[in-house]
Amino acid sequence: MKPSGEVDTEVLKDVSFKVEKGRTAAVTGPSGSGKSTLLNIIGGLDKPSSGEVLFSGIDLAHKTDRDLARLRNQEIGFVFQLHHLLPQCTVLENVMIPLLPMGLSPAEIEAARDRALALLERVGLDGHSDHFPGFLSGGEMQRAAVIRALINRPKLILADEPTGSLDKDSADRMGELLVELNREQETTLIVVTHSLDLAGRMGHRYGLRNGILEKM
Repeated sequence: MKPSGEVDTEVLKDVSFKVEKGRTAAVTGPSGSGKSTLLNIIGGLDKPSSGEVLFSGIDLAHKTDRDLARLRNQEIGFVFQLHHLLPQCTVLENVMIPLLPMGLSPAEIEAARDRALALLERVGLDGHSDHFPGFLSGGEMQRAAVIRALINRPKLILADEPTGSLDKDSADRMGELLVELNREQETTLIVVTHSLDLAGRMGHRYGLRNGILEKM
């Protein structure tokens, strides 16, 4: 029996969705259509009420929360509309936060720091590595968030409205950056977005409306 006022809500309906390794895909649709729910299920943040969620042959729908947390940290990178940078940490420290649970040796930490600095240079933030987020523009903070998502060399990047809080010029540059990094890092990229410009940069495009996903 459910608590008073609690009802079942079917957000996604018989969704079948597949993205090959190293490819890019966009999911568009109106607010409330289930885009973020779909992305959260793909990334193991939410579990579906039925069906399978296969990632590299592993069914995430039946993994424990602990296993899912480890997989998300090591295999999946997340980029959100809000950068979620810690204001008390520098850009470099923010980028390296996903490495903390991994128990790296001093040599591995140094190698990771070199990789972080190289990636920051790649996106034009090499001069800002010791700056705090409050001194960066919105576009710069979002670029730092993208590098944080890449630091563990994930197999999959999930981006939820990554350009939603940016002006047009910054949004265009962010779209170019995501596509370029996808090609260079060979990381699979799935984006949910309202932006038709960003969606048009992806190799495959899907529309989600009233919980129904269709290839466009």
